[in-house]
Amino acid sequence: MSTSPQQLAPDDRAIFAKPPGKERFSRYMRARMANRLFRYYFLFSILALCFVLGLVIFFIGKTALLTFSNISFKDFFFSFNWTPEEDHFGAAGIIVNTLTLTALTLLMAVPVAVGLAVLIAEIAPKWLKNVMRPVLDLLVGIPSIVYGYLGLTVLIPFLRRLSGENLGDGLLAAALVLALMVLPTICRISDEAISMVPKKYREAGYALGSTRLQVMMRVVIPAAGRGIVAAIIMGMTRAIGETMAVVMVIGNTAQLAKSLFTPASVLTSNIVMQISNVEFDSTWNYALHMMAFLLLVISFILILFIRYLGRKGSDKA
Repeated sequence: MSTSPQQLAPDDRAIFAKPPGKERFSRYMRARMANRLFRYYFLFSILALCFVLGLVIFFIGKTALLTFSNISFKDFFFSFNWTPEEDHFGAAGIIVNTLTLTALTLLMAVPVAVGLAVLIAEIAPKWLKNVMRPVLDLLVGIPSIVYGYLGLTVLIPFLRRLSGENLGDGLLAAALVLALMVLPTICRISDEAISMVPKKYREAGYALGSTRLQVMMRVVIPAAGRGIVAAIIMGMTRAIGETMAVVMVIGNTAQLAKSLFTPASVLTSNIVMQISNVEFDSTWNYALHMMAFLLLVISFILILFIRYLGRKGSDKA
């Protein structure tokens, strides 16, 4: 009695299978060609991105280093006298203002953002999560000039009435605007990090007799620590590199801020306010390029630190 191919074992059916025809071979070759083209396209895209990034670093760095052909390293980084009209290019005060503004912004935004992320991920009911997460995503996408306009028209008059100062411009106004801008970013990334903590960690904490607050504070947040730190650094990079919103509320005076209501200037605002008024082949222009190069270096350091945290976390996992 003859045996049909359907009655054979799977391993024996290959003997009776028909060889691939021209149509199957043609589909195989097209798929292989498409895969090769996509691979070359992605490789070209990566190389083009690296090339553009290298050009940015090269041209900004090359122009920035020309600063020290006319002024000393010490005068630029340790002098507080920024009066380019008199050939004084001390950027120490502007650098200190930048670091102070960033620290003040994070001091305001981080506790609120992380607390809100814990609320969304651990406490809020499902319907509230479905409302708050899209709202935070919308806040992330609002243009910075809108925040700056609100700070200029609403926040600064309020600070004037509250403090009794003639001017509301300064580090406090800029920090409040930046805190509102970076809060959704820090909150959403922290929310994702907390939500990715395995459920078994929470169950183990409850099994040991911990309360809900103890589980959140001693189990969930430490487990999501690297993600939360990465969120804070992402917020810090935006705070350091923000320009238009800061320009509209900080006062744009190149001096060291001695109080929160003193009009001041940071690296980004000083560059954007002065770069259009200087000659290209001048020490003033070179000094502004050095400020831009400092911002670039700071951003690279923070991004590399985020990558280091991610790699360390994946290695431990």
